[in-house]
Amino acid sequence: MRMSGKVALVTGAAGGVGAASARLFGAEGAELVAVTDTLDERGEQVAAEIRNAGGNAMFIRHDVTDESSWHDAVDGVLAQAGRLDVLVNNAGISGAVAGDGYDIDLWSRLMGVNCTGVFLGVKHGVRAMQNGRGGSIVNVSSIAGLVGHAGLHLGYNASKGAVRLLTKGAAARHGADGIRVNSVHPGLLPPMVTSGTTQNPEKRRQLLQGVPLRREGRVTEVANAILFLSSDESSYITGAELVVDGGYTAV
Repeated sequence: MRMSGKVALVTGAAGGVGAASARLFGAEGAELVAVTDTLDERGEQVAAEIRNAGGNAMFIRHDVTDESSWHDAVDGVLAQAGRLDVLVNNAGISGAVAGDGYDIDLWSRLMGVNCTGVFLGVKHGVRAMQNGRGGSIVNVSSIAGLVGHAGLHLGYNASKGAVRLLTKGAAARHGADGIRVNSVHPGLLPPMVTSGTTQNPEKRRQLLQGVPLRREGRVTEVANAILFLSSDESSYITGAELVVDGGYTAV
């Protein structure tokens, strides 16, 4: 099993890609999966599902924009398991908006969750992994971190693009510590609560016309990419970007 003996923390794991990744880690034999989110009930449910399937999981309430919350989350895992082997910085909010693409309040929220949250995750993930064992950090960006899109708030492109290069910088800085840092760039997925204009059926139909595979992705397909980068199967991969978009950015 690809996660046997590994201790993992997944942010934004109450739903979507985060929940799919946490469940997959549990199914692949992780020693412990820490499910973190601000949505207590849904997060607790995901952790319970992992335990009911034979895995080991705990829920931690966690605001990724708050550094003290990062201290609590990572220290909670260290207290429980003694180490952290895998960190998935998945928590994020959508930038699909029908209104003002220059709204400063939305800019601040997007940068806070999507960018600062990942920065703090890398900071505290490295802190936990610099113990001789090393580890793997996977940052969930987006195809919007690679190309622009007129229907998105500029803060979404900016935050997800920042995650891409933050990943490469961290990979360069911490390779000597045995810590690998990679990014995953999903394309069009089923709508999130925060998906805004991309929940519109006609808008989604138009977007799908630009996807060579002519369908939206499944969260399990992104979770499989995250699993690969988290496991020892990708032991010589760091600073890379893995695009899971049905070919959208190839056109």
